[in-house]
Amino acid sequence: MAAILLGGIGSALGAGFGGTILGLSGAVIGGGIGSLIGTAIDSRIIASLTPDQRQEGARLDELRVTSATEGAVIPRVYGRMRVGGNIIWATDFREVYSETRQSGGKGGGGGVVVEEYSCFASIAVAIATGPIGGLGRIWADGSAFDVPGAVWRLHPGTETQMPDPFIEATMGAGLAPAYCDTAYIVFENLPLATFGNRLPQLSFEIYRPCAEPDSAEQLLAAVNMIPSSAEFIYATEPITRTVSGGAVQPENVNSTGGQCDFLTSLDQLEATAPNCKSVCLVVAWFGTDLRACNCQIRPGVETATKVTAPKLWLANGVARSAAYVVSQISGSPAYGGTPSNFSVVQAIQELKTRGFRVTFYPFLLMDVPAGNTRPTPYSNNAAMMGQPKYPWRGRITCSPAAGFAGTVDKTAAAAGQVSAFFGAAAPATSELCLILGDGPDQSALVLA
Repeated sequence: MAAILLGGIGSALGAGFGGTILGLSGAVIGGGIGSLIGTAIDSRIIASLTPDQRQEGARLDELRVTSATEGAVIPRVYGRMRVGGNIIWATDFREVYSETRQSGGKGGGGGVVVEEYSCFASIAVAIATGPIGGLGRIWADGSAFDVPGAVWRLHPGTETQMPDPFIEATMGAGLAPAYCDTAYIVFENLPLATFGNRLPQLSFEIYRPCAEPDSAEQLLAAVNMIPSSAEFIYATEPITRTVSGGAVQPENVNSTGGQCDFLTSLDQLEATAPNCKSVCLVVAWFGTDLRACNCQIRPGVETATKVTAPKLWLANGVARSAAYVVSQISGSPAYGGTPSNFSVVQAIQELKTRGFRVTFYPFLLMDVPAGNTRPTPYSNNAAMMGQPKYPWRGRITCSPAAGFAGTVDKTAAAAGQVSAFFGAAAPATSELCLILGDGPDQSALVLA
């Protein structure tokens, strides 16, 4: 209405001035200005009279809830197995209300109010007849369970286990069952937004060692701890890296429980092989050539530009910027890097704290990539170009190697090549002392 009225007034006023501007008469110009002002006034009036539109999110009475089955069979597991669960205890769902307002456009009124309900569930899920050795992975709706901030606890199902503290706090002192002989998991205030505000279908990887004294689990007394390579794989504190865009990703926290991978591995080792008391901690460096006289043995990194926190990579006093960078396959490192010194120290300290005997086990990985042009010593006169890609350990030799034409095996030349390979390294007289650490606070680890 205001647009029509003010457009007419503008036309009348413009006509009184006469003449034209850019070919437009005063009446046309005045009418256009009046219409614009009137349209703005109409928008304000209409917006003030238009009520907010409201969109309401899912409520608890609309949720599809996983039910508990009366009299369901609780499995007894031997070895390692993936099982489903049965809900044996739950609180009422808790929902948290929030609302956001979206602008209605011109005039600033008539917006949309979006009401959202964040839902949380506290449940106990029975998974097996106890006792079990431990818990591996957890799946929710068929995918790896990944809920930031989720709090859960495993009760292994012993005869003497105590009630869960959260269940007891909810039901009252002395009123919570302990579910003895039943292995179960308690999820405390589990956020359900990831699952569309409903309980997901959960399944669990559990393991239980055989109790027979002549079983492999009971007889296992020592293991080699691998993978031996990966820059922070043995660290007992979380290490993160900064990726493109400033995002932060974990370097050594990939297990369901949210703790460091090395600690999770030790937990599973103790649960699966309770009589294992000796560990060889394997730590890999890299060889670069099959010819002894040309081979370098160096600690390596996956990339020269990785940014990590709260600690940086350092091995044998070599920082990342000066370290050997391992070769790549299809744009990815062919190997994980050498474990950083501090992570090896942390691993040894953790193993000793748990009562393990520790052997430091240096290991050599040959980083000879495909398509190399290095002469292979395993050819007549070492004339063939291109050494075998990523050969296994034990292949370093004199050049040409024994059994091939022109070999220097058992000659002074072979002795010279071996001498070049070892350089200034010399055997210790009574004990091996490894210097592990960062900078001036290095730790001296003595292995007799």
